[in-house]
Amino acid sequence: MTMTVLTGSVRELVDRHLTEIVERATGELGFVGDEGVGTVRRFLADFVLRGGKRLRPSFVYWGHRAAGGRPEELDAVLSAGCAVELVHACALLLDDVMDESGTRRGRVTAHLALAEEHRRAGWRGDPRRHGESVATLLGLLAYTWADSAMLAARGSYRAWEVFTRLRVELIGGQYLDLVNAAHGRATRRRIMEIAAYKSGKYTVERPLHLGHALAGGDGATLAALSAYAAPLGQAFQLRDDVLGVFGDPARTGKPAGADLLLGKQTYLLAEARARTGELGAAILGPVRDEAKVGGAADVRHEVDLAAARELIVGCGALEAAERRIGALAGEAAAALEAPCLPADAAAALVELARQATERVA
Repeated sequence: MTMTVLTGSVRELVDRHLTEIVERATGELGFVGDEGVGTVRRFLADFVLRGGKRLRPSFVYWGHRAAGGRPEELDAVLSAGCAVELVHACALLLDDVMDESGTRRGRVTAHLALAEEHRRAGWRGDPRRHGESVATLLGLLAYTWADSAMLAARGSYRAWEVFTRLRVELIGGQYLDLVNAAHGRATRRRIMEIAAYKSGKYTVERPLHLGHALAGGDGATLAALSAYAAPLGQAFQLRDDVLGVFGDPARTGKPAGADLLLGKQTYLLAEARARTGELGAAILGPVRDEAKVGGAADVRHEVDLAAARELIVGCGALEAAERRIGALAGEAAAALEAPCLPADAAAALVELARQATERVA
C-alpha cells in the first residue's frame, strides 16, 4: 500500500465519522425551524462535509499511531480529529467575514450568500450585517460541535489541554494577523511568529500532540513530533502565502491576490520589500518604519496585482520563498528519522508533509 493510499484511507475514515457527527448534530436543531435547519445544512454542514483535505484530522491520527496508540482507540481518535476539523470550519467562516472574502472553496462565501438571500427576500435590516451575523453564528455552532466531538473522544485531561491550547493559539494568531495588517508593519521575525500561531501550530503541531496525548505517548516521541511539526508548520504557511498571491482561483477556490489587496503581512511580501526598496514601496505599499520590513500593501486593482506579482518574481522573492519552503520541508523530513517513530507513521508523515507544502488549495 503506497503512502498516498494509506493517508487517503485515513481521510475516508474521517469523512465517514465527520458525516455521522454533523448529521446527528444537525438533526438536533429542530427547535430553530425548517428554515433554520435548512440554513445550517446549506452553509455549515455542506461546507464541512464537501471541502478540505482533512490534513488536521490526519495529523491527529498519525500522532496517535506514532505514540503507539492502540487500534481499539480508533473511534476516539477519529472523534478528536473531527473536533479539530470543526474548529477549522469555524475559523474559515469567521476569517471570510473578517477578510471580506468573496469566495471559498470555489463558492461564494457564506456571509455574502446569506446577505443575498436577505436582499432577495426583502427582509428588514441591512443584508450585509445579516449575512455576517448568521455566518458568525454558524462558525460558533461549528465550534460547539467541536466540543461535542471531543467529549465523544473521552480524552484525558492532557488531551483537552492540548485541544484548548490549539484553539487559544489559533484565535491569538488571527488577532495578531488582523492587528499587524492594520498597523501596516511587522518585523520578519514577528511575521513568522504570527504565521506559526495563526496557521502552522493548529494545522500540524497541535493535532499531532492531540493524537499523542490520546495514546499516552512518551516524551521522546513528543519531541520528535515537535521537531517535525515546527518547520512543517512554517512551510505550510509559506505555501499559503505564495498561493495568496499567485494561486489560480479555479484551483485554490480563493480570490486571486487576496493577501495583496488586504495588506497582509507575509514572509513573501516582506522579502520582496526588503529586496526592492523604493520601487517595492511604490508598488506594494511603503514601509512605515525603516526598522521594519513589512508595510501596508496599497494594491487596489488588477493592474496593480499584475505589477506586484512581476515585482515579486523579478526581485527573487518568490524564488527565496520556494527555497525556504524546500529547506523547511527537508528539516521536517529529517526529524522523522528519530528511532522512536514507527516506520509506517514516519512514512505517512512524509506524505502528509508533501501534501501540506505542494498543495494548490
